[in-house]
Amino acid sequence: MDKLKKIISLLILVPLGIVLIVLAVANRQMAILALNPFRPADSVLSVSAPFFVFLFLAVLIGMVIGSAATWWSQGKYRKQARAEAREAVKWQKEHKAVLAGRPGSSQLPAK
Repeated sequence: MDKLKKIISLLILVPLGIVLIVLAVANRQMAILALNPFRPADSVLSVSAPFFVFLFLAVLIGMVIGSAATWWSQGKYRKQARAEAREAVKWQKEHKAVLAGRPGSSQLPAK
């Protein structure tokens, strides 16, 4: 199963990387990102960079937002896992205490 995941990720990531490289090479001309919708010619609120920089920033921001949304939505599962881990440690300590209280007994009694 692990090998299948690697193959699938390669089949997805390699073409995606190739497409991103082709986009970067094809979109080297300068573009202006105007942040002032009322006066787009305002040079104070505009950024000039090659267009592929804006494409890569959009992909990067999308990945960060998607990661944050996933992390946020899985918070209840992480909280549940922490609570269950604490409970398991408590039960292990209690089991060791019971075994330590019985001299010569290293197993639970059979029924």
